[in-house]
Parts: sequence; structure tokens; C-alpha cells
Amino acid sequence: MTGIQSVILHAPDPAAAEEFYATAFGLGDRLLVHAADAPTSGFRGYILSLVVAQPNIVDTLIDAATHGGATTLKPAQKSFWGYGGVVQAPDGAIWKIASSAKKDSGPATRDIDDFVLLLGAAEVRATKHFYLARGLSVAKSFGSKYVEFDTAGSPVKLALYSRRAAAKDAGVAADGTGSHRIVIVGGSQPFTDPDGFTWQATTRTSTDHAVTVNRVSI
Repeated sequence: MTGIQSVILHAPDPAAAEEFYATAFGLGDRLLVHAADAPTSGFRGYILSLVVAQPNIVDTLIDAATHGGATTLKPAQKSFWGYGGVVQAPDGAIWKIASSAKKDSGPATRDIDDFVLLLGAAEVRATKHFYLARGLSVAKSFGSKYVEFDTAGSPVKLALYSRRAAAKDAGVAADGTGSHRIVIVGGSQPFTDPDGFTWQATTRTSTDHAVTVNRVSI
């Protein structure tokens, strides 16, 4: 297991979700949408994070998302770590768009440097060891608070936060029940992690690629 090939979001209206994401973020086949309507409420336990080079790119992507129907959870602003904001897509997924820079150094683009899936774990240490046992290695770790895995070359990076800290970072309550409405694609075997996040084995062929970029019903 070396990392994440793509992320699949489940949405009741996949056509609308695909149109939203193509217009707002343009992530291509790193982000797929499947049709599903599993019951869910409250915080789904994860944040999808887009890391960009400077504040004006943050503003460009957030503006595109809100114009497409996203709700602002945290307005974009400067912080100790840089500049960023949080929005919730019409399908309910939470997105954080951020830059470590506090000042612009060039014209705004739509370039995304990193796409990061941040999972909210009930026990960060336990979930960290689960992923280490599956072959991942740690790039950064701050005890039981935050873990970033070394997924060099992977289209999507993986990090862990405590569920409560993740919810606070997103600007929502930590309570939530039901489906995560997300599937992670990576590795050679399907599995479910200690927090209930489902992984699907990567089966990428030229034929599969042509299919996965379009809407799929399950």
C-alpha cells in the first residue's frame, strides 16, 4: 500500500455533484462521484483539503465553490499557519482550501499543489498503527494530535486528526452518525479502518479509467 489513487464521494445526485466539482476545483479523476443515498447526519468524520501556493488562489477556488452552491463554514482569512477557509459542498462534503503563504506573490491561478484527505480518528495512535501495519510510513507526527503519512507520488495525500479536532478545524460540531459517504481507492486489497472508512482496491486499466471519470451508479 503506497497511497491513495482517488477518492469516491457518494451523493444522491451524482450528476449535480460532478458538475459542481468540475467547475469549483477541477480535480479530474482524483475525485469521483457515485450515486448513493445512505443515511447520514452531522459531521461525516473527514475533511478534504486543497493546498495552494497563495491567498488569491484560495479566494478563487472558494468563490467558485460558493457560486456553485457551497456554504461557507469558515470565511477565508489569515491565521498563524497562513491563509484559508472552509466550505461545505452541496452534497455535504467539507472542503478546506488553504495556503501557508499570507501574501500573494503572483497572479491568481487555479493550480492545486496538494489534495489531502484528512480523516478524523477516535484514537489517533491506534489508527496510525493500523495504517503503519498496512505499509504506510509517517512523514510528520505530533503525538496523538496529528499524523501525516508519507505518500510521495500519490495523487491524494493522507493525514489523521482527532475527530473532535477535525470538526473544530472545519467549524462544525463533532457529532455525526450514519454513512461517511466516502470510499478511498488505493492498495491491492479492500479493507475498513478502525474508524469505519472503507478502502477499495485500485484496479486501474485503460478501460477502467475511461469509465471512472464518468458517473457510476451503485
